[in-house]
Amino acid sequence: MVEQLFGSKTRVKLLQLFYSNPNRSFYVREITRKIDEQINSVRRELSNLLSVGIITSDNTNNKLYYEVNQKYEYYDPLQQIFGGGVKKTRAKKTVATEDGQEVANDTDLKAVGHIDLAVYTGQFTRDDTAGVDIFIVGEVNPNALQKYVDDLEKQENKSLRYTVMRLDDFKYRQSINDRFAVAMMQAKKQILVDLHNLLTEQQQEED
Repeated sequence: MVEQLFGSKTRVKLLQLFYSNPNRSFYVREITRKIDEQINSVRRELSNLLSVGIITSDNTNNKLYYEVNQKYEYYDPLQQIFGGGVKKTRAKKTVATEDGQEVANDTDLKAVGHIDLAVYTGQFTRDDTAGVDIFIVGEVNPNALQKYVDDLEKQENKSLRYTVMRLDDFKYRQSINDRFAVAMMQAKKQILVDLHNLLTEQQQEED
């Protein structure tokens, strides 16, 4: 039904990928791997989405990156349809591709422990302000966390830097305007979980 409304299976998969991952940038071959579609079809649909204004593009290090345009006038209703209507304060569900690949999901994070805040930044959003790619606040199981990171590194085909902090520690760092806490506030990021609105309210103001 959705494919009939929006024209093609590839277009629907692209919309699901982008709207499930706001603030995250993808290059073409990465996209084709994640949604398991032919590169020519992906290029064609990316061009269509660009022309409408649903996504934006940017060239970095000789690679053309694409991400969802959060200023697009119909961003909110499309996010409800393709992003699952998930608020930024909750972990986002993901797109399951035909080859079984997925963007990291809330189930994976739940296995790590009690997560108060989980953020993708750095290589995920092409912003190294905070100096890390994954930031997690909460009470975590170190072995489960390492497995989560290892699996994500295999999926993304890159080495990822991560930092874990207790909730009271991060709140204290925020209260004294600690350099890392300020950098995290200012960094371009994808918020997966934010149970206490530690960063969500600030990001909504930026949006």
